[in-house]
Amino acid sequence: MSLTFPNRSRSFDETRQRVRFIGHDGMFEVPFFVETDALSTAATGEADYLAAFDAARSTIHDVAREIYGNARRTTYVLTAADFR
Repeated sequence: MSLTFPNRSRSFDETRQRVRFIGHDGMFEVPFFVETDALSTAATGEADYLAAFDAARSTIHDVAREIYGNARRTTYVLTAADFR
């Protein structure tokens, strides 16, 4: 199976300063997080980070697929280094 993102929902974790989203590999849910540093240096709060996520959604999903294909884990955290 390949990793897909049929659910467009995402949420902001203020405590950990990252955006959470879910991928699917067949019937399995795969949790992902994107650190705010990877989204935008101009963002200042939840709405800005979610908007930055939405603007970069395609790229974020591509990076998530690549990282998921390289190693199977229970949770994935994407950092700014993953987007270089």
